[in-house]
Amino acid sequence: MAERRAFAQKISRTVAAEVRKQISGQYGGSPQLLKNLNIGGSVSHHTTVPLTEAVEPVDLEEYLSTHPLAVESGPLRDLLEFPRDDIEVVYAPRECRTLVSAVPEESEMDPHVRDCVRSYTEDWAIVNRKYHKLGTGFNPNTLDKQKERQKGLPKQVFESDEAPDGNSYQDEQDDLKRRSMSIDDTPRGSWACSIFDLKNSQPDALLPNLLDRTPNEEIDHHNEDQRKSSRHKELFALHPAPDEEEPIERLSVPEVPKEHFGQRLLVKCLSLKFEIEIEPIFASLALYDVKEKKKISENFYFDLNSEQMKGMLRPHVPPAAISTLARSAIFSITYPSQDVFLVIKLEKVLQQGDIGECAEPYMIFKESDAAKNKEKLEKLKGQAEQFCQRLGKYRMPFAWTAIHLMNIVSSAGSLERDSTEVEVGTGERKGSWSERRNSSIVGRRSLERTTSGDEACNLSSFRPATLTVTNFFKQEGDRLSDEDLYKFLADMRRPSSVLRRLRPITAQLKIDISPAPENPHYCLTPELLQVKLYPDSRVRPTREILEFPARDVYVPNTTYRNLLYVYPQSLNFANRQGSARNITVKVQFMYGEDPSNAMPVIFGKSSCPEFSKEAYTAVVYHNRSPDFHEEIKIKLPATLTDHHHLLFTFYHVSCQQKQNTPLETPVGYTWIPMLQNGRLKTGQFCLPVSLEKPPQAYSVLSPEVPLPGMKWVDNHKGVFNVEVVAVSSLHTQDPYLDKFFALVHALDEHMFPVRIGDMRIMENNLENELKSSISALNSSQLEPVVRFLHLLLDKLILLVVRPPVIAGQIVNLGQASFEAMASIINRLHKNLDGNQDQHGRNSLLASYIYYVFRLPNTYPNSPSPGPGGLGGSVHYATMARSAVRPASLNLNRSRSLSNSNPDISGTPTSPDDEVRSIIGTKATDRSCNRMSSHTETSSFLQTLTGRLPTKKLFHEELALQWVVCSGSVREAALQQAWFFFELMVKSMVHHLYFADKLDAPRKNRFPERFMDDVSALVSTIAGDIVSRFQKDTEMVERLNTSLAFFLNDLLSIMDRGFVFGLIKTCYKQVSSKVYSLTNPSNLASLKLDFLRIICSHEHYVTLNLPCSLLTPPASPSPSVSSATSQSSGFSTNVQDQKIANMFELSVPFRQQHYLAGLVLTELAVILDPDAEGLFGLHKKVINMVHNLLSSHDSDPRYADPQVKARVAMLYLPLIGVIMETVPQLYDFTESHNQRGRPSCVAVDDYESEGGSMISQTVAMAIAGTSVPQLTRPSSFLLPSSSGRQHSTFSTESSRSLLICLLWVLKNADESVLQKWFTDLSVLQLNRLLDLLYLCVSCFEYKGKKVFERMNSLTFKKSKDMRAKLEEAILGSIGARQEMVRRSRGQLERSPSGSAFGSQENLRWRKDMTHWRQNTEKLDKSRAEIEHEALIDGNLATEANLIILDTLEIVVQTVSVTESKESILGGVLKVLLHSMACNQSALYLQHCFATQRALVSKFPELLFEEETEQCADLCLRLLRHCSSSIGPIRSHASASLYLLMRQNFEIGNNFARVKMQVTMSLSSLVGTSQNFNEEFLRRSLKTILTYAEEDLELRETTFPDQVQDLVFNLHMILSDTVKMKEHQEDPEMLIDLMYRIAKGYQNSPDLRLTWLQNMAGKHSERSNHAESAQCLVHSAALVAEYLSMLEDRKYLPVGCVTFQNISSNVLEESAVSDDVVSPDEEGICSGKYFTEAGLVGLLEQAAASFSMAGMYEAVNEVYKVLIPIHEANRDAKKLSTIHGKLQEAFSKIVHQSTGWEFLLVEFFFPFSAPFPPPPLFVFGLVFLFCFTLWNPQFHFNKELCQQQHPHHGTRNMVLPTTSIAVSWVWHQSIPELPLNTSTDGLCVLIHGINVKFILFVCFPIRKIKKKSFHAVPREFKNSF
Repeated sequence: MAERRAFAQKISRTVAAEVRKQISGQYGGSPQLLKNLNIGGSVSHHTTVPLTEAVEPVDLEEYLSTHPLAVESGPLRDLLEFPRDDIEVVYAPRECRTLVSAVPEESEMDPHVRDCVRSYTEDWAIVNRKYHKLGTGFNPNTLDKQKERQKGLPKQVFESDEAPDGNSYQDEQDDLKRRSMSIDDTPRGSWACSIFDLKNSQPDALLPNLLDRTPNEEIDHHNEDQRKSSRHKELFALHPAPDEEEPIERLSVPEVPKEHFGQRLLVKCLSLKFEIEIEPIFASLALYDVKEKKKISENFYFDLNSEQMKGMLRPHVPPAAISTLARSAIFSITYPSQDVFLVIKLEKVLQQGDIGECAEPYMIFKESDAAKNKEKLEKLKGQAEQFCQRLGKYRMPFAWTAIHLMNIVSSAGSLERDSTEVEVGTGERKGSWSERRNSSIVGRRSLERTTSGDEACNLSSFRPATLTVTNFFKQEGDRLSDEDLYKFLADMRRPSSVLRRLRPITAQLKIDISPAPENPHYCLTPELLQVKLYPDSRVRPTREILEFPARDVYVPNTTYRNLLYVYPQSLNFANRQGSARNITVKVQFMYGEDPSNAMPVIFGKSSCPEFSKEAYTAVVYHNRSPDFHEEIKIKLPATLTDHHHLLFTFYHVSCQQKQNTPLETPVGYTWIPMLQNGRLKTGQFCLPVSLEKPPQAYSVLSPEVPLPGMKWVDNHKGVFNVEVVAVSSLHTQDPYLDKFFALVHALDEHMFPVRIGDMRIMENNLENELKSSISALNSSQLEPVVRFLHLLLDKLILLVVRPPVIAGQIVNLGQASFEAMASIINRLHKNLDGNQDQHGRNSLLASYIYYVFRLPNTYPNSPSPGPGGLGGSVHYATMARSAVRPASLNLNRSRSLSNSNPDISGTPTSPDDEVRSIIGTKATDRSCNRMSSHTETSSFLQTLTGRLPTKKLFHEELALQWVVCSGSVREAALQQAWFFFELMVKSMVHHLYFADKLDAPRKNRFPERFMDDVSALVSTIAGDIVSRFQKDTEMVERLNTSLAFFLNDLLSIMDRGFVFGLIKTCYKQVSSKVYSLTNPSNLASLKLDFLRIICSHEHYVTLNLPCSLLTPPASPSPSVSSATSQSSGFSTNVQDQKIANMFELSVPFRQQHYLAGLVLTELAVILDPDAEGLFGLHKKVINMVHNLLSSHDSDPRYADPQVKARVAMLYLPLIGVIMETVPQLYDFTESHNQRGRPSCVAVDDYESEGGSMISQTVAMAIAGTSVPQLTRPSSFLLPSSSGRQHSTFSTESSRSLLICLLWVLKNADESVLQKWFTDLSVLQLNRLLDLLYLCVSCFEYKGKKVFERMNSLTFKKSKDMRAKLEEAILGSIGARQEMVRRSRGQLERSPSGSAFGSQENLRWRKDMTHWRQNTEKLDKSRAEIEHEALIDGNLATEANLIILDTLEIVVQTVSVTESKESILGGVLKVLLHSMACNQSALYLQHCFATQRALVSKFPELLFEEETEQCADLCLRLLRHCSSSIGPIRSHASASLYLLMRQNFEIGNNFARVKMQVTMSLSSLVGTSQNFNEEFLRRSLKTILTYAEEDLELRETTFPDQVQDLVFNLHMILSDTVKMKEHQEDPEMLIDLMYRIAKGYQNSPDLRLTWLQNMAGKHSERSNHAESAQCLVHSAALVAEYLSMLEDRKYLPVGCVTFQNISSNVLEESAVSDDVVSPDEEGICSGKYFTEAGLVGLLEQAAASFSMAGMYEAVNEVYKVLIPIHEANRDAKKLSTIHGKLQEAFSKIVHQSTGWEFLLVEFFFPFSAPFPPPPLFVFGLVFLFCFTLWNPQFHFNKELCQQQHPHHGTRNMVLPTTSIAVSWVWHQSIPELPLNTSTDGLCVLIHGINVKFILFVCFPIRKIKKKSFHAVPREFKNSF
C-alpha cells in the first residue's frame, strides 16, 4: 500500500522542476488534480499557464460593469463592491496645548510669517481609509488581542482533567478492595457471583429512541442539527497566532507632529532662609551641562521673600503679575547625562561695598545669637532699608550654589521611601559637598559618575526627593562669567574641591525635585500662555522653562515661537576717562529711535509686571571692567523692520548719597540692529561703545560703522561683549534657507528687485538665482532644515505644481524641486536613522505626508483647500455633489469619499470649468484677503501674480519627473521611494476629492499619460529589485515593500484591473528571475513580502470577486477568455467543470480570484518538495495564508455564514495543495504516541489504550511489510519508498497549515464540497482522510496537567534561535543545507525528551514561554493555566467537530460510488483514531452518534470486510464505557449495544462482536493504568438493560447471548480487580495474568492478547528474556493456526517448530478441531494471525533475546524466520538478519579473558505451572534458590532426569539458612560438540513459592561478563 501510494503521489504532481523543463503543457494547469475545464461540452485545446508564471488578470472594472449584481441587498451585496464611504478626506483640527493658540499679535504680516503661522495652525489634512483597520495588518488574532475574543467560551469536559484527587481516590480503592473480597471467595467462573454483582449495579441513563427504526436520512439530519448547534463561530480565535515579528504589512499611523519635550522634571522651591533676615533676596534657577559647556535652560526666577521684606521695595516695584509669582518650574532635558547641574544664583539689592563685605554679616551672625546681636542686626536692617529706598531697582550678585542633578535622581531612585530627604552642604563641618552627596550612591552608581556621561539617565521614574541646600558660595566679583562657572562646577565633582576650602554662607534652601506629571494644572508656557487645564487664573502658576538642548534636536516646528535672549557678558571701561565704576547696562528693544519707542516686550523676572520696556544688569561694586551674568528674555515682534534694534545704555550708579549727584549717570551707548539684509542678526558681538547719544537714523547702521562726529570709548574698539540668541519658529537662521524662502516670496508678491544679502536680484536674473538657491538647499544645516521641514516641502511642491512666470516666460522648476526633495529626504534618512520604523520610513517625513501635505491651493493667496486659517470643525458628512464647486475652497467640513460605483454614471466637471468658476468669484481668506485687488480675468491674473492659476497636478508631475530622472537623482529617489509613493497617493486622493471625481467610474479618473507614467515607473522599479537584490539587500527590501504598499494604496483609488496589471508586471519580472537562480530564496522571499502587503488590503475579498462564478469573463484579451479544457474522465457537464475549477489552481480560478490565486500558487510552488532552495520559506508562505484566513475569520463584515462560505470559496484549492503535502507534514501521530506515559523498549504506549501490546510501528518496520495499522494510515509510512526524501515541515508550520485546512472545511459550502468529493479518485479521497487523521492528532487536547507542567519548566530561547539560524542557512543550497535539513528531519521526527510529548507542545504556545518580552513572568497564575486549558479544550472540540462534519460529507458522497469500501474504511479509521485521543464529552457524544449512523448504514463494512476495525471499534467503545463521565458512558454503551444488535441481525449470532469485545476487555484491563471497573460495571448493566427493553428481539436468542457475554465480561473484570490489588507486586501480577491466559486456552485471540500483555509487563521491567519467551509462545500460537488456515510450505508447521527455543511451546498446540475451528466467524481474525504478524512477533522475540544477552536463542528464532524471507525473496531483510546473526555469534566467540561472574536474574514466577526458559549456559552451574516460605526447598530431581537423563543432580539442603543449593553438572562435557542443542542445560523447577533465582556461572569457555541486573530491593539484604 505504501509503495502504491508513494508511486501514485508521483503521478499526480506537477512540480516546479518539471515546469522549468517546459513540460507543463501536458498537465492541466493544476498541480493537484489532473482535470481541466470543459466548457459546454466542446473540446478545445489551449495551452495552460504553469503555476510559476502569472496569468492575465481579469479586468475588474469591466467585469463588474458587464456582470450585473445578482443580489439586491443583504450581507452578500457588500462583498461585491467597495463601500461608498471607503475613503474620507478629513480636516481634523490640530490639538492646541494652550488655551489660546500662539499667534503673532500683529494683523499685518509679511508673506513668510503668514506662511509660517498658517503652517503652525492649519488643520491636519488626513486621508482616512475608513476600513483600513480590517486589513490583515491589524488582525485581531494576535496574542495580545485574542484574550478579549475568547471571553464567554464554554468549559469543555475532558476525562483526563476529571481525575479524582488523592484522598477520595484512595477511599474508593479501599472500598473496591472490600467489595472484591466477595469475588475472591467465589471460585472463578461462578455465575452466581456475577449475577449478584451486576444486579446490584446502577445503569447509566438510556438514550431515548435508540431502538426505534428511524430512516437513515432522518438520523443524519438529526445528528447534523445537533452537531451544528451552538458551535464556536471563529476557529482562529482559539488558535494561537504564529510567532512573527511585527507583521510586514502593518503600517503604523505616524505620530502627530507636536512640540518637542525632553524628559521633564518638576522643581518646586519651598523656602529660603538665612541665619539673619535683614533684606529681600532674589533667586534664579537654571540647568548647565558641564561637558558641553552649555547653559541648557533659560532662567527661572523665583521670590521666596516674606511680605515684610517685599514691602521694603514697594516704591520701586509696580504691582506683580501672577505669572511672575511662580515658585515651581518644569525643566525639560533632552539629553540627560552625568554632567547636568542645577545652578541656583542669588542676588540682593545694590548697596555700598563689594560682595565680600555685603556677605560678611551672613557668614558671622548665627540665628541662635539673635538676642545677643540684636543691636547690630537692627543697624544692619536700617542700612538695608535705606539702600532699598534709594537703590531698590538695582541688583548686585550675592551667592550661588549648584546641585548635581543625576546624583539626586539616582539616589532618590535607590531609596525605599516615597519621598527622599537629602541634605546638601559644603564646608568642613559637614564634609565636602561632593563627599556628602556621593556617599549615598557610591557602589551602585559610582560607575555612572566615572563614565562618559552619554549613557541614558532616566528622569521619568525616580522617586521624588526633597533637598535642603545648606551652603552657598559667595560670588566673586571678578569671576562671574559662565566660563568661571563651568570651572567651579567641574571642580565640585572632584573630592578635593577648591570650594571646600571657601567659607560658606549658611542658609537653608528647600526644594522638591520630582518627575513632572503628564498634564500638570496651572502651567504657563515660556511665552506665558496658559496650558490647557487651567481652571482658575488666580492660582500661583507653574512655569515651563524653555530648554536649550545640549545638542541639536531634529523636530519640525509646530507652534509659533519667537523669542530673543540677550546675554551681556563683559564690558571694558578701563581706558575710558572719567568716573564710571558701579556700572549697569540698561537693555531696551526699540522699534524706532525716539526714547519713547522702547517696546514692552522684555519678560519680567519675579514679583514684577509680566513685561517691561527695559532691563538692568546687576552691578559689581567699583569695577570698571565688570562681567555680567544676566539673561534678558524678549518677545520678538513677528514682523521686523530695519528700524528694530536692541539699545544698550551704560550707567554709572552712585551708591553713596551725595548732594547734587544724580542716582545714575549715562556713560555710554551701543546698539544692535535686528535685521541685516533682511535676516535676523544673532550671535556673539563685541561692540564699540559711544560716549554720546547716537545721532538720527543710527538704527539702520551697525555701531561698527564710523559715524562722523561721534566720540567712542577706546578709539572705537569693541569693548562690550554680548551674545544674542534667538529661539524662533519664524527665523530660520540659515542663509541658504533664508535665500530660498525670500526668492519664493518675491515671486508670490511679484516685488522686484529682491534684496538678498548684499545682492539685488532683478527679474531677468531671478530664474538662475532660484534654481541655484534650490540646489544650494543641500548646503544648509540639517537642524534648521528639519525645523522648517513642513514649510520647505510645501514650497518645493508649490514650485512643481505652479511653475512661476518670470519675465513673461513659464519656468519649469519641477526637476529642480524633485531633486531638492530627493536630496533633503535622503539627508534626513542618513542622519536620523534612529527615527525610522520597520520599513525604513523616517517618522518626521511620514507624519508630514499623513498630516501636513495637501494639494497646494489652486490660485495665489488663497488658503489651501480645506479649512484654512485657524482650523474649522470637522464634519464627517458627504457633501452634495453639484456641477459647480463652491467658490470658496475654504471648507470648514469634510466630505466622505466614496469609491466608484459602476451603477452611478456622471460626467465630472472638467478642470477648466472648475478653474473658471474659481476665478469667477472672489476668495475669502480669514488671515489676509488680498484677492480683492485682482481683476477677474485669468490673463490679467497671470501677468500680475507671476503664477498661472494651475495647470499641473502634483502626482502627474511627480510621476513624470521620477520616470525621466536618472543618475544620482534617480538613486536618491529609489532610496526613499516610499516617500514619493505616499506623496503621490495622497495627491491623487486630494485631486479626486477636489475635482469631484470620487464617484466617477474608475476608468475615467486619471488621464492615460499619467497611467502610462505609473506603469513605466512600476516596471523600472521592479527591474531594479530584480537586478540589485543581491548587491543592495537593505535598499531593495525597502524598495520592495514601498512598491507593494503603493500598489495596495492604488487598489483603493485607481482602475483595479490596471493595478492588477501592474502587479502582474512586477510578478513576471521577479518570477522569471527566481526560476533562473540556483539559490532563489532571497528573491522569492521578497516576492512573498510583496504579495503579503498587497493582500493585506482591507477589501482583499472583494478584489477577488468572491461572488463570480468561474466562467471565462467576456474579454477581448484571448488569454483571459480562453479556458483550458480537455475531456474529463469523471464529468462532462459544465456544472461539474465549474466545481473542479473551484478546487484547482486552474487558469480561470487564477484569473478571476486574482490575488487569492497568487497566494495559493505561491504556497503550492514553495511547498513542492522539488522546489529547490525554497525550503527556508515554508514558514513564511504558510504564515501568509494563516494570517489571511485568520483575518477573514475575525472580520465582522464576514460574520454571516453565507458570506463566510463565499470567502472560503476563494481558498478551496488550498485543500488540494495541502493534500499534496501529506508526506511532508510533521507526524503528529508520533508525538501522540509519546504522550508522557512510561514507555518501554517493546511497548508503544499509545497502544496501551489502543489495541495490542506490541508496537505495530516497530513490528511493521522490522517485518518490512505494510500491515494496515492503527498508529497511522498506510500513506503515512515515511520515508516514502519513492526514493525521494521529503524535507519535513516544522510542527508549527504543519499546525498552521492544518488549521487553515480546517477553516476552509468548516466554512465552505457543503454542497460544493460534496460535488467535489464525488469527482475525486479513491486515492485522493484517501489522501484527504489521511489529512483528517493527522488533524485529529495535531489538535488533540493536551490536558490541564500538561499546561501546569509546561508552566513549571523554564524555556530557553536557543531552540528558536537555532530554528531561525537554520532558516537563514537554508537560504543557500549545498552540503550545509543538506546537513541542517537532515538533522532537522531527525529532530522533528524524534519525540523530544520532555515528559509531555513532542516539541510541538513547547513550540506552538510560545506565548507561554520565553518568546515574549523578558519582563513577562514565566510562572502563570492558576487562572491563566485554566484559561489556556479552556482554549485548548475548545480548539480540540471544534477541530474534531469540523473533521466529523467533513467525514459525514465524505460518507454521503461515497455511499453511491462503487469504491466505497476502501474509503469508508478510511472514514472509520479516522473516527476510531479520534475516539482514541483525548476528547471532550461534547465531541464524543457527536462522534458516537456518527459512528452508530455509519454502522447502521454499512453494517457489512465491519462485519464482512474490516475485521481489524471491528476489533478497534470494540476496544474504543469499551474504553469509553469505563469513562468517569456519565454522558460518555451512556453513548458508548448505546453504541456497543447497537453493534451487537446489528451483528446479530446479519447472522443470528454476534460471534464476531462477542469475540472482539471479550478480547478488547482483556486488552484494556491488562494495560490501562487508570481503568476503573466500577464505571465499566455500570456500562455493562446499561447494555443488559437495553437487551431487556429491546421488544423487537425479545423472542430471539439475542437477549440470552447478550447476558452470557456481559457475565463473561464481568468475570474478566473480577480478575482485573485482583490484578489491581497486586499492582505493586509484579510477580503476583504476572502470575494472575498467566492464569487468565491459561483460562483462554480455547480462545486463541484472547490467549494471544494476554500473552502480549505479559510480554509488555516484562518488558516494562526490563526482563527481556521473559518477554522474549512470551513472544515465542505468541508466535507459536499464531503458527499453529496459520498452518490450519494456509498451506504454505515455508511457514512453520506449528508450535513444534519452536521447541528448540523452548520445549514449553508445545502448550500452544491447537486444541482439537471440534473445540475451535479457525474458519469460524470471528476466530483467529486478529491482525497477528497473518504471515506478517508472525514475522513481526518473531522479529521482536529475537530483539528481546538479544537484549537479554541470550545469543544462542537468537539463532534459533532466526532459523524460523529465514525460510519465510527466502520464500518472499526479501534480500534486504535477509541481509539484516544475517548481519544480526553475525553479531550474536561474534559476541559468543569474542568473550574477554578471565573467570568472571555472569549474573543473570529472573523474575519469573515459577509458582505457576509455567516452567522457566531454558538457559544456554556452558560449564558447571551453581543454582541458588531463595525461598521465602518454604526453607525445605525441593528440587524436582525426577523430572529433571526424565527429560535429561545424561544430567546428574545432587540435593543439598541447608535448613538453617533457608537456602537450598543444588548443583547440577554436565556428565559428558568433553565429548559434546559445542553446537548441538543438548549442549545446554535445561533446569526445570517446580517449586511452589520460589521468589527469586540467582545463577552463578563458573564458565569453562571464557565468558565475558555480559550484564549485571540490579537485584530487587527485597533481596539486597539476603546477600
